[in-house]
Amino acid sequence: MLEQVEGERAFLATVNDDTVETALKIRAGYDIAFKCLQDVPMVLMLTVHPSRRPDIVAGHALRVSPKVRTKDYIDAFGNVCTRLVAPPGLIELRSEFVIEDSGLPDAVAPEAARVPLDELPDDALVYLLGSRYCDTQHLTDLAWSTFGHVDGGWQLVQSICDYVHDRIRFGYRFARNDRTASQGHDERVGVCRDFAHLAVALCRCMNIPARYCTGYLGDIGVPADPAPMDFSAWFEAYIGGRWYTFDARHNHPRIGRIVIARGRDAADVAISTTFGPTELVRFKVMTDEVRTAERFPLQPDIDVKQDRTTQFAAATD
Repeated sequence: MLEQVEGERAFLATVNDDTVETALKIRAGYDIAFKCLQDVPMVLMLTVHPSRRPDIVAGHALRVSPKVRTKDYIDAFGNVCTRLVAPPGLIELRSEFVIEDSGLPDAVAPEAARVPLDELPDDALVYLLGSRYCDTQHLTDLAWSTFGHVDGGWQLVQSICDYVHDRIRFGYRFARNDRTASQGHDERVGVCRDFAHLAVALCRCMNIPARYCTGYLGDIGVPADPAPMDFSAWFEAYIGGRWYTFDARHNHPRIGRIVIARGRDAADVAISTTFGPTELVRFKVMTDEVRTAERFPLQPDIDVKQDRTTQFAAATD
């Protein structure tokens, strides 16, 4: 159940008792601002996915300045979306929360087999089809010639991840919000969404359902990345009768993923979709482990050291 109030949206769900010891607590959030020349309707995807809602132990309210009316709905993929109309001038969007996590890395299951097409769940079939950024029609021949000899389910998806990881060179300067999977393959550069799009498209070409994911992924259990924090993209493949997480950019199991949304590709899970002229003037993301002895009072504003303006992948057509 969600409570709607002007300028703030808060979960009414019972949160976990802070006295219960858990493996890991993560503080995460964002501070985003747009400048608008006129009233601009927006759809935001900034709420943690409902599957992680029971893990939230503090915070997770969207604070909007100036205060405007917000309305949430659940989209066709089960994600929480927020509608609002931004007035002319500056609109600021902030949230900070603490969430419990198992502290375990992404599951590894080499025994997970490919599921025959006629045994796939109905709701997995859509993730076999081409989509806006996962242009399977341009990659099918490549996929079968490259991976047609690979047996098994896990081994096939991991082979695809290895290929994509080696094929694309990561760099924020390579970001482009209209690059398709096949273009990423040809250009051989990109950001995390390009790694995910190419891996998803190749999985689908090989009849493995694959869906695109976006969310938080901090530097937990790995050396700190000097680059500014950003939302991350990875994907899930349906093998062995369930969805497994894969990450073609990092290409090794990670700790502390917090999923925000899932869909066919980035068009389905755009952090912001704006229906009018806007300028992104501030973009800060934080994802940090809460140390055992650290208390976690939530601050009115997020204080992060790094700031980077970035182009959102907004689905506007």
